[in-house]
Amino acid sequence: MKVLVTDPIDDAGLDRLREAGYEVETNYEAAGDDLLEAVADANALIVRSGTDVNEAVFEAAEDLVIVGRAGIGVDNIDIEAATDHGVIVANAPEGNVRAAAEHTVAMAFAGARWIPQAHTRLKDGEWAKSDYLGYEVNNKTLGIIGLGRVGQEVAKRLDGLGMDLVVFDPYISEERAAQFGAELIDDLDDCLEASDFVTIHTPLLPETENMIGEEELALLEDGFLINCARGGIVDEAALADAVENGPMAGAALDVFAEEPLSADSPLLDVDEIVVTPHLGASTEAAQENVAVDTADQVVAALNDQPVLNALNAPSVDETAFPRIEPYLGLSETAGKIAAQLLGERISSVEVHYEGDIANEDVDLVTASALKGVFKPLEWQVNAVNAPRLAEERGIEVTESKTVQTEDFQSLVTVKVEDGDTSLTVSGTLFAGDDPRIVRIDGYRVDAIPYGHMLVARNKDKPGVIGLIGSVLGENDINIAGMFNARETIGGEALTVYNLDVDVPDEVLEELLADDRIIELKTITLNGQ
Repeated sequence: MKVLVTDPIDDAGLDRLREAGYEVETNYEAAGDDLLEAVADANALIVRSGTDVNEAVFEAAEDLVIVGRAGIGVDNIDIEAATDHGVIVANAPEGNVRAAAEHTVAMAFAGARWIPQAHTRLKDGEWAKSDYLGYEVNNKTLGIIGLGRVGQEVAKRLDGLGMDLVVFDPYISEERAAQFGAELIDDLDDCLEASDFVTIHTPLLPETENMIGEEELALLEDGFLINCARGGIVDEAALADAVENGPMAGAALDVFAEEPLSADSPLLDVDEIVVTPHLGASTEAAQENVAVDTADQVVAALNDQPVLNALNAPSVDETAFPRIEPYLGLSETAGKIAAQLLGERISSVEVHYEGDIANEDVDLVTASALKGVFKPLEWQVNAVNAPRLAEERGIEVTESKTVQTEDFQSLVTVKVEDGDTSLTVSGTLFAGDDPRIVRIDGYRVDAIPYGHMLVARNKDKPGVIGLIGSVLGENDINIAGMFNARETIGGEALTVYNLDVDVPDEVLEELLADDRIIELKTITLNGQ
């Protein structure tokens, strides 16, 4: 079998592949038609960030089993196209964690003690000792934005240096943060305001792009910001202004919205900003680790063994997949609805199966439910990485089955808890592939899960539904469908509205002013 390597990786990874008996071809110049020709007879492809693995690559490589990314980021790999062609995509997220954490700590010290600036002036012949009054990290507060793998390693190191730790991460529990000596803060602005130093460890997602802009930076009075995660999370122009003109003391960046960093970037004009050219993973150990980790996953895939860090590989027998496939979207949607309705930090997730579906291998269905609960988090969630992702966040995941069911041929229920409160959402398939939400927290409904939804809890009194319909109509919000249920006559009722557009906050406030309406929750399913 042939393994094609199109970006340089450490020799340790190449040696591991050769020892396993594979033909290893390195072609670091391959691009365009040359890449398509080189990959045509490959069984595995190993890349870093320099190779564009697009639809055309998968079309050209009929024998391709796996694409291994020697590193963590997979922006250059079309995962959807890979899935369509039955190709596993796997990355190596662990190999450079320590290196990234250590670089973050180094950048914190470099910024706080003006090390690069003083070095440059001394090399130029200036003894500028009196020009640089540094900041100690001892007894300072470190704000960690994202307590994932790298964030945890940074927390361990800087906690040991006498810093007080606060964390903003919507996907972890207070108990999980406390395990790293950190206080969990619910609001990003509060976290920034409490911090002397802030370090970022989140992926670049639509929700995190420009997450820290002018208003957020204004909260870092005399503070430092360190970003060794992903470019695009911080507004670079706003950061340059906040450091040069106040209120910030300095910053240190290893990643940028566009790389290489442009020579006219405003960051380069501010002496108090330290910049490095994306060196977070650039250590000998990290390069060897990611190369070996990637090689091991290629070997596993080519031997039909589980791939630990697969991002898209279904762990289900091929013959069973058609039977469970319709439930993947249903369970993901149920997870999304449950998480958005709970509106709290999730501590546990249970997925319960009733009826015919309980006789199937449902690992992938459970993973789809978790994907709905966790999304957006960091990477695609599936049967391979979902348990690890939940474990890192301190979230307990359980799966249960009951072959008997009273009302439906098959039923999937997602239950989420925040430690004190729980909420359940149940779904089924009508006519084999028509998804419906049939229960929400015990209320029997018949809701079509798509687009924008409004879930209302209200007193079961005349005129409430009419009021909601009138207010929505007055604000040009069209109701596409409505599904009502109640506990008892005159008790509490729950109504699900399918809407053409989302409901603005001011409209929700107008509705909640009526004391018959107990709670309103908006849900966006992005057309699913």
